[in-house]
Amino acid sequence: MSLSFANSIAAQSRARALVPLCAGAGTYLFFLYVGDTLLQDSDSFWQIKIGQWILDHGALPYTDFYSFTRTGASWISTSWLSQVLFAFSYAQWDWAGPVMLTAIGMALTAAVFVYLLDAQIEAPRAVLFAMLALLLSIHHVLARPHILALPVMVAWVGLLMSAADRRAAPSWTWLPLIALWANLHGGFVLGLALIGPISLEAVEHAEKGQRLSLFVRWVLFGIAALVASCGTPYGWRTLMGATNILGLGELLTLIFEWMPANFASFTAFEGALLGLIALGYYRGLTLSAPRIFLILFLTWSALTHVRSIEAFAFLVPLVLAKPLGEMFPRQQPDAAGADRWPARYVTVTGALMILAASWTTTALYMNHHRFTFTMTQTPVAAADLLEKLGAKRIFNAYQFGGYLISRDIPVYIDGRAELYGEKFVIDFFKATEGKKPELLPRLLEESKIDATILVADAPGPQILDQLKGWKRIYADDIAVVHVRENADGAAAAVPPK
Repeated sequence: MSLSFANSIAAQSRARALVPLCAGAGTYLFFLYVGDTLLQDSDSFWQIKIGQWILDHGALPYTDFYSFTRTGASWISTSWLSQVLFAFSYAQWDWAGPVMLTAIGMALTAAVFVYLLDAQIEAPRAVLFAMLALLLSIHHVLARPHILALPVMVAWVGLLMSAADRRAAPSWTWLPLIALWANLHGGFVLGLALIGPISLEAVEHAEKGQRLSLFVRWVLFGIAALVASCGTPYGWRTLMGATNILGLGELLTLIFEWMPANFASFTAFEGALLGLIALGYYRGLTLSAPRIFLILFLTWSALTHVRSIEAFAFLVPLVLAKPLGEMFPRQQPDAAGADRWPARYVTVTGALMILAASWTTTALYMNHHRFTFTMTQTPVAAADLLEKLGAKRIFNAYQFGGYLISRDIPVYIDGRAELYGEKFVIDFFKATEGKKPELLPRLLEESKIDATILVADAPGPQILDQLKGWKRIYADDIAVVHVRENADGAAAAVPPK
């Protein structure tokens, strides 16, 4: 082998090794730059609050102590590790901490994704798929636990697909991944569910005499993964807690991230579906039955709940990686080991330079930019007034629950829908959104409400304006506050001067 050829091989090796790192660094810097858009969901408040409670008490919650409507009810936090990480980062760097942590989660996702795809397809195509996946997922990139679990999801499914592509059983050394996922976020049940169809892909293409033994090894791995997913402080209760949200029925159509996809206007997800169909027709893409099932399942999930679009975006390319690699083969010179050690040194040096550049950019950016939570989720002035009034039982808007929890104000409701149950939350939405306004007086009386804090542009405040016994005492562009009236028509409580 000539020296020039060996150098060419080494250069290709270095370039391929650095591509995932560059993809991750670029993703990190992008989400750092748009960091304020990551702070748009009030669930981030209560996630951080619970994480701080865990750090302060060295224990995990088993009952609710943030609402007055469900105080003492059984509730576990299936995202406790993510909550601790967010709380720690917030304590260290204020809102810049959760922003950086979220950006790191997305960076790791992109890097792992490109690394896995690069084993089957050319690096430029892998990077293109990563960019498309990020575009599809951007609506749900928020400072919340599911982002920290995203790189684990991609790694888990990618490794399983890799084993299936090799017609082999997965390694038991991968089981810590599902255990980590179970501690980070309840979405780990998806990782368990995908073991079955991926195992069928491996078994279908195995040699006839090896199919039974391979199938048994996959079954044993699936059982071990189920056991490993219970490797959390809650044990087997983690499985129960993670699946509770799926039993909320009609309620899932009222919460935005659980709503079905809406094609009333053209979206990136709609474009991705059309592109996937076009690719199949144009290139005559032929897939096995298990791969078809996987793609249909992930597509159905994304159509059913918009929060599943990121799973579709990152996992469908992993399912298609091998067929696409066979369709677009790349040249691989037979000298992969040439100049290996110098290539490794250069790769490590390049990786360190990328990390140093990312950290320097972070420090420079944070010196002149202060991350702030979106104002529509933080009714600061209205909450200040309620504290001055001394109101104890406050009927709050769903999206204000997280912020009120962060201020140690007991809430009527918040983003933990599985805690409150389907009927409770549906009645709340129907009463406050004008679909069934006659429910509102009953809810206020049943819970002995002192005051209300509702979204300014929602029907709820207008209903209360017409409701006998209630008086509007404050309003701004974010929230409206009502309190009970005395017999003479005056507000039952007036803020002290």
